[in-house]
Amino acid sequence: MTCLRLEDIVTTVEVPVETSVDLQAERIGSRIRELRRALGLTLVQLAAIAELSHPFLSQLERGRARPSMGSLERIARALGSSQLELIAAAEDDSPEQEDVVVVRAAEGSRGPYGDGQGRLLVHGRRRFHPMEFTGDNTVPGDFFEHEGDEFLHVVSGTVAVDFEGRESSILTEGDSIYFEGGIRHRWHAVGPGGYRLFVVKEKP
Repeated sequence: MTCLRLEDIVTTVEVPVETSVDLQAERIGSRIRELRRALGLTLVQLAAIAELSHPFLSQLERGRARPSMGSLERIARALGSSQLELIAAAEDDSPEQEDVVVVRAAEGSRGPYGDGQGRLLVHGRRRFHPMEFTGDNTVPGDFFEHEGDEFLHVVSGTVAVDFEGRESSILTEGDSIYFEGGIRHRWHAVGPGGYRLFVVKEKP
């Protein structure tokens, strides 16, 4: 299966799709609509949270517009998702998916996830999203929140996992942490050298 990258799908400006509906844009728009409805949000409400125009979001959900990287990030955060997960919706979305999936080391959709880079370790629509995450940010960024539970396992490096209003957890190689959905969280490297995580995120 083809490995999709951010630059292959998302343009740097918001532009209407002037020709027929672009299949990748249509699938990304469909995933945004699916997540929005699952959260019980109207288009107007999502537009307000993401600070984007209602008409643009309407065009986007119908595959008639492509988002900039900045717009896609705002939409993803408003939906408790990520650019990577929205982009992965542009993969083959056939309902007749294989019941056994192998993802080779050079495969898997790659793209931004939080303050680092993620690589999805499964193809297609699945019940949860396992991924490889790499980062080197030593400064805590914004807190994230989503409905699905999440599991982190530290493959290498040392990571501080912060929970808003709670004590942080320092994890080193071989450590794991599980937290339920709805908890505001973020993580960052403790010292230089970066880190690599195995992440499993429950699908909304």
